[in-house]
Amino acid sequence: MPSPTPVNRRALLTLLAGSIAAPLLAPRMAFSQEAWPVRPVRYVNGFPAGGATDTLSRILCQKMSELAGQSVFVENRAGAGGVLGADAVAKAAPDGYTVGLGGIASNVLAIGSYVKLPYHPREDFTFIGGMWQLPNILTARADLFSSDLRELLAAFKKEPRKYTYASAGFGTTLHLSGEMMNSMAGVEVTHIPYKGAGPALTDLLGGRVDLLFDNLPGSLPSVRAGQVKPVAVTSRTRIPELPDVPAMAEVLPGYEITSWTALIGPPNMNADLVAQINALTVKALADPVLKARYSELGATPWPTSPAEIRAFRDSEEVRLLPVMKAAGIKPG
Repeated sequence: MPSPTPVNRRALLTLLAGSIAAPLLAPRMAFSQEAWPVRPVRYVNGFPAGGATDTLSRILCQKMSELAGQSVFVENRAGAGGVLGADAVAKAAPDGYTVGLGGIASNVLAIGSYVKLPYHPREDFTFIGGMWQLPNILTARADLFSSDLRELLAAFKKEPRKYTYASAGFGTTLHLSGEMMNSMAGVEVTHIPYKGAGPALTDLLGGRVDLLFDNLPGSLPSVRAGQVKPVAVTSRTRIPELPDVPAMAEVLPGYEITSWTALIGPPNMNADLVAQINALTVKALADPVLKARYSELGATPWPTSPAEIRAFRDSEEVRLLPVMKAAGIKPG
C-alpha cells in the first residue's frame, strides 16, 4: 500500500484529531444545550395554603406548567416567616428541579429578625428573577368599635397593649408593617404571629384578634364581602382596588412598605439553566390572563433579569434593616 502524500497525510491527521476530540466535546456541548424541564419541577412556598403568596404562586406555576409542558407544582413548607421554605431551596440540588419563593421576608427581613439563620440570605441562593409586588392592608374585625385609622390610633395610645394585631409570621413584611405603625404613631399594639396569613385571617374573622396586617390578595375577598373592616393600605398612596381606603401615609407621613417576591434556586446553578428558567418566568408573567388575575388580587407582575433582582435585594437590605431597628424589631 503506498504511503500517503504530504497533503493526504495532513488530511488524515486532521480527520484523526477530530475523531478523538469529538467524544470529549460531545458531553460538554450536550450539557450546555440540555432542555429544561424534562420532568416535574418543585416550587417551595414557605407559607401555608390559602394565603396571598400561595394563591399568587399557584397562578404563576400553573401558567409556567402550561408553557413548559411539565408540571411546576407548589409544595407548602410553612414556618418562621418563610425561612423554612427558603432553607429547603438553599439545600436542594442546583439542577433546576427545585426552585421557590424568595423575596423581602426570607432574603432581607430575616436578617434583622433572627440571630442565626440556617442559610446566608444572599450567598446561599441563585436569584432567578422577580415575580410580583403588592401592598399590604390593615383590616379590623367586623365588630371593632371603629375602622378609622385616626380613631384607632387614639384608642391604642390611650390603652397600651390592650389591642392585638396578627401577621403571617415573625419577620415578615406584615410584622414590619405593624411595628412601623407602633413606632411612628407612638402606640403599643401587641403582635400575634401566625404560621401564615390563612390562619391569621381565620382568627380575625373569629374575633380572636383585633387587627390583621395581610398581603392585599389574602384579605381582599373578605373586605369585599364585608366580613372585615378595611383600615388602611401600606403603599405610599391609595390603590385602585380600594379607592376609598386611605394609605397609612395619610396619617403617618413617610410610612410605606410593600411586599415583593423573587424566584430563587439553590446556589451555583448553571448560568444557561438560570437563563432558561428566567425566560419561562418572564413569558408566564406577560400572559394576559395571568396579568388580569393578578390585577383582580391587587398584585403587579414584576419580571426582572437575574442581575436586576439580586441588585434590588441588596438595595432593600440597605434600606430596610435600619427601619427594622428603628421600629424596635430585635433578632430573636
